[in-house]
Amino acid sequence: MTWQEYAAAWSRLHGGFDPESAAPVVRGWIRLAYRGGSLLGRWRVSPSTVTACGLLLCLAVPFAALLGRSGLLLGALLVLLAGFADAFDGAVAVVTGRTSRLGFVYDSVADRLGELAWLAAFWVAGVPGWLAAAGAAVSWLHEYVRARAAAGGMDGLGIVTLGERPTRVSVAISGLLVGGVAGLVHPGWETTVVLVAAIGWLALGAIGLAQLVIAVRRELSA
Repeated sequence: MTWQEYAAAWSRLHGGFDPESAAPVVRGWIRLAYRGGSLLGRWRVSPSTVTACGLLLCLAVPFAALLGRSGLLLGALLVLLAGFADAFDGAVAVVTGRTSRLGFVYDSVADRLGELAWLAAFWVAGVPGWLAAAGAAVSWLHEYVRARAAAGGMDGLGIVTLGERPTRVSVAISGLLVGGVAGLVHPGWETTVVLVAAIGWLALGAIGLAQLVIAVRRELSA
């Protein structure tokens, strides 16, 4: 499958959003997923296998955080690898022509469980449980509103918000990475850094949810 064919198929699966019109970083990420998906497809790796590997990587993150400051660095690496897996599973499905509604459901569930594991790692690192739970609730509500809006007739994504999954991936990686480094340089600072990351997760998620609700209201009430 050529890049043009992949981009067209990807667009159909993402509400008509053209990857060529995306920001350079996003476009580069989609191209990377295309190359990785093409390679895994040639190796006959199934999309569900990639999804399962990504979920296992996510579930290992809170256990890595139990190792202390160095464990936070390991956790950041695991989140990064899980992010690649999350991009590659869909790409494999598109490249090999194995996209399915059931696979979409599995991928969505794996994403939510993975994010819960990242927030559990924040909690292990010292973030209050209520803050981690609030971050999880906002993220889940964001995806639930979009899903229900799509079922109610909203075309496409509605809007790309500040609370999208790439933002959560970035916050998780940066929080664990910077927290681990800060803790190694100044013991005790890791908790502060991860706390700031958790607050950022919640704040960006809340803003994104508000953006999405406004967009849904505008479209479905028209």
